[in-house]
Amino acid sequence: MPYMQEASAPSRAAFATGRPAISESTASSADLTPAPSGSSGPSPTRAPTSARLVGTGKFLTGSLMRHVAVMTLTSSIGLLALFLVDFADLFFISQLGDPSLTAGIGFASTLLFLNSSLNIGLMITISALAARRIGMGRSETTRALLGEVLMLGVAMAALIALVFWIFAPQWVEMMGATGRARDAAVSYIRIVAPFGPITVVGMVCSGLLRAYGDARRAMNTTLAMAAGNAIFDPLLMFGLGWGFVGAAWATVISILLMAVTGIVPILRHYGGFAMPTRESFAANLVDIRKIMVPAVLTNLATPVGGIIAFRLIAEYGEASVASYAVIGRIIPLAFCLLFSLSGSIGPIIGQNYGAGQLDRVRGTIDRAVLFAAGFTLLIWPALILGSDGIGWVFDLPAGGMDLIHAFAWIVVPLFFFNGLLFISNASFNNLDRANWSSWTNWGRNTLGVLPFAMVGSAVAGAPGVLIGQAIGGVLFGLGGYWLVRHRLAQLEKNIG
Repeated sequence: MPYMQEASAPSRAAFATGRPAISESTASSADLTPAPSGSSGPSPTRAPTSARLVGTGKFLTGSLMRHVAVMTLTSSIGLLALFLVDFADLFFISQLGDPSLTAGIGFASTLLFLNSSLNIGLMITISALAARRIGMGRSETTRALLGEVLMLGVAMAALIALVFWIFAPQWVEMMGATGRARDAAVSYIRIVAPFGPITVVGMVCSGLLRAYGDARRAMNTTLAMAAGNAIFDPLLMFGLGWGFVGAAWATVISILLMAVTGIVPILRHYGGFAMPTRESFAANLVDIRKIMVPAVLTNLATPVGGIIAFRLIAEYGEASVASYAVIGRIIPLAFCLLFSLSGSIGPIIGQNYGAGQLDRVRGTIDRAVLFAAGFTLLIWPALILGSDGIGWVFDLPAGGMDLIHAFAWIVVPLFFFNGLLFISNASFNNLDRANWSSWTNWGRNTLGVLPFAMVGSAVAGAPGVLIGQAIGGVLFGLGGYWLVRHRLAQLEKNIG
């Protein structure tokens, strides 16, 4: 789980005048905002035909529902494989017969998502900026952009990895971890965190592939990571007898595989990356900062909300923490298509916004909302029917099953509103309002978690924490969607 100043009217008239393409080394921040229309500019929601021909992005023409479906389904295959292996990872750990280890992986995963926030923010940055340039007919500038985002990302990830390694014990204690759960969480973090810079490489390359609409190769990065975990989890944990530590090293191997699978197609099919120069870095830094900073801040909000909830759940003992950790694995698995949807529509919106086609931007968002609603209605009864089976598979203590039942019956249908927020954030990232994404996501994971979860805890105990979080998500999901409609109205008024 933040962006740019308001764009002027997104006409493509300036690019229809025969102006030479801007080189990688001289691209400026101003060039990323579609140019204003003149007195005889295009229709309110479409650029002139001659302008549209400048961009060669695959999302500028054709069925929007088909683009949304193809990008979402291909992305979901990779994510589903990854989440299934993550799910199996927790299952293997639960078979070690110690609930404190299950709780430990929950603490570690929640804390490590702080590191993932940087990776996701960088992926959003390269995807949003590159997609818009492709839509504007400037795909040649993406090589320099990729090199600069990688350079910044690897440097920041290295610093974060050092901080995680040093302060892991204090942070898991702050979340409420004690005893063996604390020790397990610290050991997992100290093995995985140093490989954060390599994770950045895989995520950024995947983001660029998505910007080009290369859904299959982007999907392969997550498939490679999933395959690595699927093979090495049981091998290291049980075959070599490494136990809990084996799960951490399997994650490391999967990170390496993801990075290699992301780099190879970039080098073979998209010209690789250009080494940053002082001139190109200065020209692109403004654009990178405007997306990256709020995107990272947006995704930092999610683990903060998770830490708040974990702290409240921890008061009810290890049985509740173990169940909450299981729910944390079920959510991405069950709602894989929603998570994929939010990442998939970004390049579609970005290309069409870059080309000045606001009608297709609006159509993409509308179809994404319908997709999210339909999927939520399908998955709800399935989770109700499978709730008792989840407790049996993970050998959950009886004291933790009330959380599983509350999740299946009450929280699952309300997750649609989280889907609205995911769609809203993707829209903000690609419509020059990344800072709105930051505000809505931080609001959802602070004001939308703490007061509601505290009231829920007082009324209904541990299940109340879960339900309170979900109710907060309803309010911020609706608010985020309203802001998206407001932003589209702003842009249409500018070109009207």
